[in-house]
Amino acid sequence: MKFRTEVNIDKPTFSIRPLERMLFVGSCFADNIGRRFLEDKFRAVVNPYGVMYNPVSVLHTVKRFVEDSRQSSDVGASPFDGSERWVCVFTLGTNHVYRLKETGEIVDNCRKRPQRLFQEEELTIDQCREALSEAVGILEKINPEVKVIVTVSPIRYAKYGFHGSQLSKATLLLAADKLCREHDNCTYFSAYEIVNDELRDYRFYKEDMLHPSEQAVSYIWERFSEFYFSKETSSFLDKWRPIKEALGHKPFNPDAEEYKLFMLRTMERIKELQRLYPELEV
Repeated sequence: MKFRTEVNIDKPTFSIRPLERMLFVGSCFADNIGRRFLEDKFRAVVNPYGVMYNPVSVLHTVKRFVEDSRQSSDVGASPFDGSERWVCVFTLGTNHVYRLKETGEIVDNCRKRPQRLFQEEELTIDQCREALSEAVGILEKINPEVKVIVTVSPIRYAKYGFHGSQLSKATLLLAADKLCREHDNCTYFSAYEIVNDELRDYRFYKEDMLHPSEQAVSYIWERFSEFYFSKETSSFLDKWRPIKEALGHKPFNPDAEEYKLFMLRTMERIKELQRLYPELEV
């Protein structure tokens, strides 16, 4: 007997490699998932210019990241060029944008300026798709092997009203679907559906009943890993995670011989892993 539905996820045409170079852009959900990739030693850049909620702001980040990468390698990773494949993850939060009345520009952050200076608008499906498609085109031009994963954040926006929040998510879902149909290197990951169908219970939310709990994020991470990680990546993580736990261990007595021996063995395991993966930095 089944007590929940399970979301069917299409198997992507590519897999994520160990220590893959990655770029995460989007809502705070992108921060949550991106942090896990950093902890597991993927060479990831997560929201380099802050959290971005809508497709136009995602586009702004991509433009700025590529331009900064051309000028300098000091943006959290080596330059975004064609020397190595990158995997980029766009996490869309809302289709609502704020336009500065004085210039007509869609801003990424109101920076606590008075609300009267801005006009709130809702992007259409095609406007969302066009912004995302332009972002993908910029990435492809610099890094022809780039892969893009698009997902919609499961975080609900109570300030729109729950019906309004659902309409916003529906717009993003339709835009993401159009994007993936138009670009062979784009795939959709069902984070929104997993939370709303597989985890349809308030115990998987934080106290505000809007943001997914750490348990929910962990489950989404597991489902993502299941579909996107190569066998080699899973093997690497099996070796890395005991080392990560050892490095995070807080001893009662750091001067004890037993702890010193424990750390010596841990360092030996790190060196052994670095021989297999020279890019690994610990």
